[in-house]
Amino acid sequence: MKVLISDRFPAEGLEVFDQAEGLEVDYQPGLSFDQLLTAVAEADALVVRGGTLVNEEVFQAAHKLKVVGRAGVGTDNMDLAAANRKGVVIMHSPFGSATTTAEHTLALLMALARQIAAASASTKSGRWESERFLGVELTGKTLGVIGAGKVGRLVIERAQALKMLPIVHDPYLAAETIRMYGAEPVSFDELLERADFITLHVPLTSETTELLNAETLARVKPGCLIVNSATGGLIDETALAEAIRGGKVAGAAIDVFAKEPPEPDNPLLALDQVICTPHLRTATLDAQINVTVQVARQIVDFLQRGVIVNAVNVPSISTELLDTLRPYIAMAETLGSFVAQLYARELTEVRLEFAGAVTAFPTEPLTTAALKGLLTPMVGPEVNYINAPYLAGERGIRITETKSPRTEGYASLIRLTVKGSDGEHFVCGALFGEEDFRIVRVDGYNVEAVPKGHILVLHNEDRPGMVGFIGQVLGSAGINIAMMNLTRHKINGKAISMVNVDSRIPDAQLEELRTHPSILAVRQIEL
Repeated sequence: MKVLISDRFPAEGLEVFDQAEGLEVDYQPGLSFDQLLTAVAEADALVVRGGTLVNEEVFQAAHKLKVVGRAGVGTDNMDLAAANRKGVVIMHSPFGSATTTAEHTLALLMALARQIAAASASTKSGRWESERFLGVELTGKTLGVIGAGKVGRLVIERAQALKMLPIVHDPYLAAETIRMYGAEPVSFDELLERADFITLHVPLTSETTELLNAETLARVKPGCLIVNSATGGLIDETALAEAIRGGKVAGAAIDVFAKEPPEPDNPLLALDQVICTPHLRTATLDAQINVTVQVARQIVDFLQRGVIVNAVNVPSISTELLDTLRPYIAMAETLGSFVAQLYARELTEVRLEFAGAVTAFPTEPLTTAALKGLLTPMVGPEVNYINAPYLAGERGIRITETKSPRTEGYASLIRLTVKGSDGEHFVCGALFGEEDFRIVRVDGYNVEAVPKGHILVLHNEDRPGMVGFIGQVLGSAGINIAMMNLTRHKINGKAISMVNVDSRIPDAQLEELRTHPSILAVRQIEL
C-alpha cells in the first residue's frame, strides 16, 4: 500500500512509516497542486500538515484513497464533506500541542506584563530606557480565562503556580467543575469587570465571533491586558486598537488574527502596546515531532489492521462496521449538535436511548458520535470520536445508554436527553432511508424536520397570524424559507416552529421576532 506525504515531516515521523511492513512511502514535500493531483491518484493514504489543501478535486483524483492523516489539530485545509462523499477517513493528531499552546499563552502574558518586545526594540535601536518600560507583576493579579477546555485548564494550572487568581467564564461547564480546577466561576460581565488579564480559549462559533468588541471592551477593567492564542475572529481587531489608543486597554498580545497573515494596514500592527506573533502557538520542535509521530502511527494502524483512531468524521471502529453504522452515526452526531445549540448550558447528564433495528448493532460509537456533536459547539474542533467521552467526563457530565425494542412507530429511533441549568430536554431522530433522517420529536412535540443547514427554532403560543408574522420578518431581510414545520400540544396552547432557511438570519430580524408577545423563545442553529 502506498502512503503519499506531501508536506515536510521530521525524521521521527518518517521512521514510523519506514519500520512498517508492506507500506511504500512516497515522500514529496512541496508539491504544486497539479503535481499533487497526479501523485495522489494511486495513493492509499495521504499524510499532510497545514501546507496541503485537500479539497474535492483531490478526493476525485485519488482513486484508491482510504485515509488522510493531518499532523496537528486543525482540519481547516480539509473538505470534510467531500471526504464523507468518497468514504475517506480523516484523522488528525489532537493531543500533541495543548501544552505548547498553553506555554505560549503564558509567554505572551509575561512579555506583555513586562513590555519585553517594545523594550527589546528600543534597546536594539540604541536607546537605554529602563524607566520608560514600567511593567506589572503577575503575582496577585486576577486572570480572566474565557473557556476552560484542555488548553484553558493548563493555563489555569500554570497561572496558579505564578500566584495569580484565575476566574473562569465557561457557560458549558458546571460551576463545581470550574472550582475543581482551582478557579472561580463567574459570568462574562463579571470577568470583564474584574480581570487584570484576559485570555481567550474558545472555538470560533456564531456565539464567540468578535466576543470582544467595542461594546464588551468598554466594560473591561481599566488598564487590563488581553491575550489571544486561541483562534482569529474572537476579537474585533479595530475595536481593540481603539480601546488601546483610548487607554481603556493597556495592551494586547495577539498570536492569531481574523485574516492571516494580517493586512499591512491592520491597526494592531502599528501599536507599540501590542505584541504580534505569527501563529506560533504550536510552533515548538517538541510539538511538531509529537503530532507527526502520532499521526504516522495512526495511519499505519489503519492500513495494517483497519483500526480507526482520532478520526474527525467517523468513530473508532472497524472499517466493516463503519459502512453499516455510517447513517446512524451521522444522525446521532446531528442530534447532539442540535441539542447543544438549543439547550446545552452547564450540563450534568446526557441520556441516549436506542430503539428498533439500531439495537442490533454496537451502540457505543453512536453515543460517542452524539457526544461529539454535543460538545463541538462548546469546545471546538479539538473534539473527536476518541476524546468526546473523556471531555464529557472532565466536565462532570454523567452519561447513560439504554436500548429498547419499542420504536414508537419507526424502524429505528434515537432519543437524546440532556439535563442542565436549562432544565431537562430531549430530541428524537428517526432514520427514513440510508441518507435520510429526520428530527421527529422535540420536548414532546411531534415534528418531522430535516436537520440540515440554517434552522430557526421558535417556541411560541399558538395564536393566529404567527406564520404570517414569521414570513414577513424573514422576507424583510431577503431570507428565503425552504421548509416550515409547526406543531402544538393543543389548540391555543404552546407550539414549536422549526423553519429551514437558505441563509443565516441577521440579528436584527431575530430581535424583531423576539418582540412579538406570543413568541417565547427564538434560537438560530446551524447543522
